Amino acid sequence: MGVEENAVGTVTTDTATVAAEEVTTLAADTVVYPIAPGYRVNVRRGPGTQYGIVRTLPYGMSVPVYCQKPGERVSGPYGTTNLWDNIANGQFVSDAYVKTGSDGYIAPRCD
Repeated sequence: MGVEENAVGTVTTDTATVAAEEVTTLAADTVVYPIAPGYRVNVRRGPGTQYGIVRTLPYGMSVPVYCQKPGERVSGPYGTTNLWDNIANGQFVSDAYVKTGSDGYIAPRCD
């Protein structure tokens, strides 16, 4: 597949390239929040420590918060809260370890 220039001077390429550019644009618009310095935070399958660990975030990580839901109450460097942040499909971290700048919801409530 080649590169073409359309009537308004925009360069177009094959579909795979266009799709990748759209993903990059979405990622650039996504707000991320830092995990508390000095903490490696467990990512869980649900909003509580009784849910299995999916992975552990490394030091200095920032995460997107797509939605939030109430769950187990946890104390951390940013207070005590029952809010859990959904950072990816089926992946949650306690809001007590994420510097969102708020004690309340900063994203829609998860279904």
